[in-house]
Amino acid sequence: MTPPATAEQPPAVAALREHLARTADLQHAAMLLHWDHQTQMPPSGATARGAALGTLEELAHERTADPALGVLLDAAQAAGEDPGLLRAVREDHERAARVPSALVGEIAALAAVAHPAWAAARQADDFTAFAPHLRRHVELARRYAACFPEVDHPYDALLQRFEPGATTADLRAAFAALRSGLVPLIERLAARPDPGDLLGPFPVAEQRALALEIARSMGFDDAAWRIDEAVHPFMASMGREDVRITTKEDEATLAIGLFGVLHETGHGLYEAGVDPAWDRTTVGTGTSLGVHESQSRLWENMVGRSRALWSHWLPRARELFPGPLAGVDLDDFLRRINVVRPSLIRVDADEATYCLHVLLRFELEVALVEGSLDVDDLPRAWNDGMRDLLGVTVPSDADGVLQDVHWSEGAIGYFPTYAVGTIVAAQLWAAAHEQLPGLDDAIAGGDLAPLREWLREHVHRHGRTRTGGEILAATTGGGLDPQPLLDYLTAKYEALHG
Repeated sequence: MTPPATAEQPPAVAALREHLARTADLQHAAMLLHWDHQTQMPPSGATARGAALGTLEELAHERTADPALGVLLDAAQAAGEDPGLLRAVREDHERAARVPSALVGEIAALAAVAHPAWAAARQADDFTAFAPHLRRHVELARRYAACFPEVDHPYDALLQRFEPGATTADLRAAFAALRSGLVPLIERLAARPDPGDLLGPFPVAEQRALALEIARSMGFDDAAWRIDEAVHPFMASMGREDVRITTKEDEATLAIGLFGVLHETGHGLYEAGVDPAWDRTTVGTGTSLGVHESQSRLWENMVGRSRALWSHWLPRARELFPGPLAGVDLDDFLRRINVVRPSLIRVDADEATYCLHVLLRFELEVALVEGSLDVDDLPRAWNDGMRDLLGVTVPSDADGVLQDVHWSEGAIGYFPTYAVGTIVAAQLWAAAHEQLPGLDDAIAGGDLAPLREWLREHVHRHGRTRTGGEILAATTGGGLDPQPLLDYLTAKYEALHG
């Protein structure tokens, strides 16, 4: 039922908002099923869950593609609806109208079945067991891309699901500049003495306690958030007041559990910080996955691995881990949590080498979509790329081509957003320091509110009513630029190692 119009909300606007509210409710339900799928659901539930998710995805898609939505948008525009909301919803509508609902449901249903198949294949180190599912995902991705014959490259159509406005050509140019700066920097850093890792054990309960204490200082709200375990940690949000993060801990290291919680809390702060005006609309979430990733990377690395943060939190860490941290001073601690060491696993990669993992996946995805790389040849191409980019030898598919969950979900076009987000994080970090004098002093004093509120004002509150490009232009005066990331990494490691 359409809510009555008010002085603030003309009838045409109320009608549009009601349509969006029902679509947002379907998305809410689908997100909850996705969360349960990776945290609570027994393995045998995959087929039924796939069917349910496929139905919800189809229904949401049909509402977004419905010609009636176009009429509602035109009427709401004439009535003065927010132009940012209208732009985002119109883009959704025009995109959905091009893609058959059956194809959307087919992709969702396949993802629910392919995910447990991927998990089993990874455990068994058997790419051939997962290959048929991936081959089908690539076929569906090509069918999706074919709905947009006007794009310059078929991968553009897949990329823009996650990073609206991005193109394969633009990312190749940005990533080439990033690679040319990263490779020599990593070579210089790798030539220096390795400070070694922090040696555990770091009991899981104490890791979780420290992670949550820091997360609460960031803005984790026990009344509106929860934390669970997952094979591949992620954040899911059903709204500003229902934010769910997941993690996994390893007693041998702080790198996975502690910093993973900071990463996912960064994602959650974005969702929790959206203006309430966008509740129960389809714009009340992050504007793109690249901008979303900028928030997690900023909190995990630029804050989470900084001298400022640990000058405050290291004494508390010593209380929880008196054995492993005995005799470890602040400088030594920082060198050990910021070690640069080319490695096999993307999610465990250090800050300097991380983007090279993403650049490899980007080029492999483009090749799969183009047809210049066959799924059966993917492990070989992966291993060659890891050797060429990072100088490491891949011992198994479990530590190589099977390590990430995304291809099991059909998320082809997703991977580049990790590098985009890392670039944007550095741009925002530089802008925040320019606009917040004394920011590092506040962090060193345990006060993370100034940074959180700056991000809420400039990024979070807009939801999808501002594009990533608009956010960058407003905060930095420019567009996507890898140079601030290269400058940040160079300055950081010079300060750590001299």
